[in-house]
Formats: sequence, structure tokens, C-alpha cells
Amino acid sequence: MPTWIFFFFTLKLPMFLCKLLTHECFVSSTDNIYQDGDLVISAFLPLYTYQTSQHTEGAESIDVSPRITSQNYQFVMALIFAIDEINRNPILLPNMTLGYNIHSAGSIESETVVSFLKWLTGQDRLIPNYTCKTKEKSVAAITGTTWEISSLIGIFLGLYKYPQLSIGPFEPSMNNSEKFPFLYQMAAKESSLALGMVSMFVHFKWNWVGLVISEDENGVNFVTDLIPQMERNTICVAFMEFITVTHMMDLENAYEYPIRIMRNPAKVVIIYANTDTSLGVLFRRWEYILPWRIWVTTSQWEVVTSMRHLILDSFHGTLIFSQRQGDISTFKEFVKTVRPSKYPDDIFLARLWEIYFDCAISNATCKSLENCSSRGNLGLLPWYHFDIAVSTGSYHVYNAVYAVAHTMHKMLIQEIDIQGVKNGGSMDFPPLKLNSLLKNIKFMNPGGDPISLNPSEKLHIDYDILNFWDFPQGLTYKVKVGTFSPYFPPGQQLSISEDRIEWSIGVEQQIPASVCSESCGPGFRKSLQEEKAACCFDCVPCPENEISNGTGKYIDQCVKCTEDQYANTDRTVCIQKAVTFLAFENPLGMTLASMALCFSILTSFVLGIFVKHQSTLVVKANNSTLSYILLISLTFCFLCSFLFIGQPNAVTCILQQTTFGVVFTVAVSTVLAKTTTVILAFKSTAPGRRLRGLLISGASKFIIPICTLIQIVLCGIWLGISPPFVDTDAHSEHGHIIIMCNKGSVTAFYCVLGYLGALSLVSFTVAFMARNLPDIFNEAKFLTFSMLVFLSVWITFFPVYHSTKGKIMVAVEVFSILASSTGLLGCIFIPKCYIILARPDMNSLKCRRNRVQWK
Repeated sequence: MPTWIFFFFTLKLPMFLCKLLTHECFVSSTDNIYQDGDLVISAFLPLYTYQTSQHTEGAESIDVSPRITSQNYQFVMALIFAIDEINRNPILLPNMTLGYNIHSAGSIESETVVSFLKWLTGQDRLIPNYTCKTKEKSVAAITGTTWEISSLIGIFLGLYKYPQLSIGPFEPSMNNSEKFPFLYQMAAKESSLALGMVSMFVHFKWNWVGLVISEDENGVNFVTDLIPQMERNTICVAFMEFITVTHMMDLENAYEYPIRIMRNPAKVVIIYANTDTSLGVLFRRWEYILPWRIWVTTSQWEVVTSMRHLILDSFHGTLIFSQRQGDISTFKEFVKTVRPSKYPDDIFLARLWEIYFDCAISNATCKSLENCSSRGNLGLLPWYHFDIAVSTGSYHVYNAVYAVAHTMHKMLIQEIDIQGVKNGGSMDFPPLKLNSLLKNIKFMNPGGDPISLNPSEKLHIDYDILNFWDFPQGLTYKVKVGTFSPYFPPGQQLSISEDRIEWSIGVEQQIPASVCSESCGPGFRKSLQEEKAACCFDCVPCPENEISNGTGKYIDQCVKCTEDQYANTDRTVCIQKAVTFLAFENPLGMTLASMALCFSILTSFVLGIFVKHQSTLVVKANNSTLSYILLISLTFCFLCSFLFIGQPNAVTCILQQTTFGVVFTVAVSTVLAKTTTVILAFKSTAPGRRLRGLLISGASKFIIPICTLIQIVLCGIWLGISPPFVDTDAHSEHGHIIIMCNKGSVTAFYCVLGYLGALSLVSFTVAFMARNLPDIFNEAKFLTFSMLVFLSVWITFFPVYHSTKGKIMVAVEVFSILASSTGLLGCIFIPKCYIILARPDMNSLKCRRNRVQWK
């Protein structure tokens, strides 16, 4: 027997030593505070979270342990403050008092389950499926702030049809009335948060953004809203890190995330999580090695870091989207009165006093020592230790308490299941009936804000944009720098003061850039890189006649200039094209006009010579009438060139081709008539031949009107079907719009030219046949050579004409007119003028006969 006693004593010895060496009041998931009342509101809040030690000096000595969270303790004060207000209110729940039962819900699921089941059973030990409570006063439970806590507790509370009010961010999955029929969310859906963040990115021209998201339901829903908004505004995801709860205590791989963040060039990173989640724990461990980035986050992510002197914090410059909410009057004054001496049973407050006011906790009572419990004031602490301004979660707690109170008050008025409250009687509030009223409750809170638990009646949220300033020596501030309101029209929803923003250290420019590729400069456009995001691109020069100037719609993309404009050399601006044509003032136009005038005068001079010497043999022997017609037609050929020079109009466009075709037909047909006359003259020398009759009757003179009439008919058909008209050519000459005549029907144009060519070919053939006929004044050789020159000019004209554009094309046609007319004038009449003027001795029959006899 003594042996067994010794054996059991040995087994108990480690437990006795543990009791002696371990602090009695260690942090426990079962810590709670209770205040009795006629009705009790229970709360499960994340009061203990895993944090780094406040006194760590470097990354190697970081210690992660559960500690009281000062910001989350504000939830407790909001709940107590609301209950105190209601208890003092003679109108709301008269003759009744509210109490509270506050438990800590841990960051780890097992801790939350243990805390909740002990509350459910009413014992310090777990008894599944049993409750040992003799009387149930609790009417509702407030849970939060994470989805894990609320959903886990909600599953159990749903079995008892117990009302649950969640104070965390709105979670769509918890809005499922089948899975969570008795869970009510105090927060409105953050449907405009993603739009607000993307609007800010567009404002600052950030298109390369990283995401660090807690891998929970809320994080996934946020990303689902965010990604489409980013894609619509051409903002790309540089990286996306989903961090699960399993990494919270994974010391071995904890630093792989910040290393990946440091390696990525994205300067802007979104953090979306709650500080009570595993992501919050990891960031507290990373604070010494985090790269300098512009962090964009929400009010649920409180930027609380260890205060280190002489250096700036890595969260300096963080931009926070904080929900705009009402204020709780006199709450700040209430916070300043909270002390352990006022609430001696509050273990959470005692732990807070131990941290910030060095007030030790008694091992025996787990209460603050009396000599220091009345010292200190939370209102005097720096805001990064304790912010007395009402947080979003505290505001939801406050409204949740009032929602329950108003619901019970409504039940009291309706006298539903009241068993007598007088003479010590008790009141019973059936949870099912409480739920039926709670889901439709509407009221005005003491601050004057309308409150409803119906998700469909909750409006969009307005956001204040805060900038986190963290300077050395503990000088930290959250400064309002902008607002976002989804009610305003697009383009007016975001209002931000850039000059008030304090950017993170290491950012040299006033507004930092976060882009995968720098915007293309003026004159360049984007060229997407293969297998990379749309924000990653190369810059290539704009194509011809396209510009990009880096402003408005011309950012990074080239835009084609309009038809009446052209791009400058740098391809940054479109310049108005100058209107031009073959003008008389133009050197080329002036040259051609001068040539036409000179040759027309020369032709008139030759005509005058022929008229003056019409009685001479040279003039008479070559049919003076046909010579006059030919000279007059050549004069008009030269003069028709003026129709092609100068600004075209409807009249000149019609006259250009028709006049050209008719007068040249007259000239060529006259040559044909002269050639025919020569042939008839020689072939009709034999008496009695019919050709002599043709010669005497002047049949050759009918060639001119017949040939001309055919050309006039062709021109008439042309004008009837598709006449020439004024047109513009904006492409032939860079920087110019050329006004020119469009041929209208190209087929008709070539029919006119084809007929003229055929007539010329016939004239050449006939003249060639008559070139060797014997006669003193036979001009057949000159006619043959003139038609050869004429045909050579117009055969050369076609390829040159089609290879040129604009004014040069017009100039080629004018030059061909002048050249062919000059060929006819020179080859036919210059030799005769030489005889008439320089060698009058040769212009006699006697001289000609002597010359023939001598030969």
C-alpha cells in the first residue's frame, strides 16, 4: 500500500510544481465577464488574438502568443455602454434590466468551440448535448468579427433557434436563410468597396496591383467583386497571395510570402482581411522585413505595429477605406471613466491595465491590484494603442444591443407570452417569436441613424479614405484624405486630396507609379507582350499618318488622322492639310501657262504669215484653207491648256476633256484631209478618173466635220452618262489636299482618247503612203513626220500618266498637249515659214522648175 501511495504521489508531483511555477491568471479561452439582469445578452468576441511580443527587437526574436487586443476590447465597452444607456432609459424596456455575458472567441476554431460549448452547457467542463442551466436569461448572442467565428457558432445556435447578430463584415454565405435562418448581419454589403479601390487606382494611374487576401469566404467574395472591376479598367493583378489559417503558426515557411512580395515590382498591394485572422498574425511577424509598399486596405485591418524609434514603419503611407458611420454621443467620455476599480470582475480590462499601465494582476483573484486599479485613463493612450473613436465593429455592437432591446420592447408591448412580471415573476421570450420580430425590426438609434436588419433595405456604404502616418518617436496619425460615394455619377464618386497624402518612404516622386510597363511616349503605341497581362507591353512607333500624344483618348494608342489632316514627323499631332492645285502662281503651272501662251502666239503669228502670203506658191500649193483650219485648231489646242491650270470648278472640269478632244480631233482630221488632198491630186492626173471628180468637188473637206461630229457625239454620251466633276486627292502629296477634276466615266475618257488615237494612226498611215509622191511643194513627208511625233507623244503619255498622281498627273497631260501641238506646228509649218520669210527666191514656180531640171 505505501508503494502505491508513493507511485501516485510521483505522478501528481509535476502538477504540483506546475501550480507553483505557473501564473494563476494565464490567458484562457474560457475567460468571460458576467453582469446579471432580467434579460442577458451574450457576446462572443475575438478579445484574444495572436500577436508579436511588444518588446521584440529583431526578426529572430519574434514571439507569437495570444494577448488581449485593445482595439477589440472597444467592442466590450460599446456593449456595456449600450446596456447602461438602455437600463437608464425609462421608456425602453421599463422596469426591466439588461445584463451581459461576454466570452472570448479565439482565432483558432477549437478555442471558439470550447468557449461556446461551456457557455451552452453552463458548466466549466464540456457536456455534449446537455445543458445544466436552471434558468435561461440569455435572449440573443452577438458574435464576430470574423466569418469563422460567426458561422461556427451560428450552426449550433440554429439548432436552438437562438437569435444571433454578427458584427463582422457582411458575408453573402451567411445571408443564406436556409443554412443560417436565425443569423442577422449588422453590416451592409460592401458592394462598392471594390469599385472605390479601383476608382482610386484609375485616379493615380496604377495598373499593376498585388493582392494579399485571407483565404476565407469573405476574402474570396471580395476578390470576386474586385477582379471584374479591375479588368473593366485595364488594371492587372501582379500577384495574388491567399493565406490560410494553417500558416499562422508555420514558423518554418512564414517568410516565403514577404519574399515573393519583395521580388514583385508592384508598388501597390491590397490587404483584405481582419486583423484577428491568420493574415493579421503573419503581418505582425513580417513587420520587420516587409518591403516598402503602398498598402491599400479597409477599416477592418487596423494598422497596429510595434513602435520603433528613429525609423519609419513599413506601414507608413497606408491608404485605408473606412466605412462612414454615425457617432455614439458621450461614448468617448464613457471610455475615459472605464477602470478596473469600476469593473473589478472584468478580467479583460485587468489584462489591458497590466499591459499599458503596468498594473499587476493578483494571482489569487485574477483582478487588478487595488493600489493601481483606479490609476490610468484609456483616453490618454496614443491611438495606435487604444483609439477612443468609435470603430465600425463597435458601432455594430452598439446597434445590435439596441436591436435586441427594441425587439423585446415590442414583444413587451404586444404582451406576447408574458407570464407576469410583478411580485418577482419572470418573463419568457420564446426565441422563435423573438426571431419573427427581430428580422423585421426598424428603429432610429440614439445617434439618429436608421437601423434595419433586413439586408435588402441596407443601402450602399460611403467610405472615407484615410492615410496612415507613422513618424519616428511614436508620432502616428490617421488623416482623412478623400471620400468615395457610390451615389454620385461615374467620374464624381471619388474625391481625393493628393497634397495631403504622405507616401511611404523610398518613393521619390510625388505620386508613386505602380505599372508593369511605363506608358508609351507621344508618337508610340502599345504592343502587348506575348503570354503576359494586358498591362505589360512594348512601345512601338505609330504607323504612318497616325498619332498618339499621351493625353485623353490618345494615351498609348495611335489614332488615325482624318482625311483632311496629316501626322507630323514625331507623330504626335495632326496638322491640317494645305489645299493645293496646279495654280498659275506655282512654278510648274507658271511654266506650262507661259509655254501655252507663247506657242499660241507663235501659232497666230504663223497664221498671220500665211494670210499675208496667201498668194504665194507655198501657201496655195498646200491648200490654204486646210492650213488655216489647222493653224486655228492648233491655237485652240495650245489655249485649252489653260483649262487644266488654276483651281478647278464644275465648268472647267467639263470643258477640259471635251475641249481637248474636239480641238485635237479637228487638228488631226485636218492633217488627214491635207494628206488625202495630196493623194487625190496625184492619183487624179489621168483624165476621166473618178478621183479627179472627188478632188474638184472638195470631198476631202468633209473629212473634218464628219470626224469632228463623231468626237462630239462621244463627248455628249460621256457628259450624259458620267460627266467629270471636281474631286479632292488627300493621299498623293504629303500634307496637301489636291483639288482636281475627276474624269467621271473612265471608260468614256479612254474612248475619246482611243478615237483620237485611231484617227491619228489613220492620218499617219495615209501620210506615210504619200510621202514619196513627186511634187515641188509636196508636204506629205512633213505630215508623216508630224504625225509620228504626235503618236510618240501620246503613246509615251499613257504609262507616265498612270505612274503619277495629283498635280503632276495634270501637268503630264498639259505637257503632252503642248508637246503634240508643237510637233504638229513645227513639223508642218516651220519649213514653209522658212521658205516664205528667209528664202523668197524658192517661193516661185520658175525657181522650183530650174531646181528640178538641175537635179
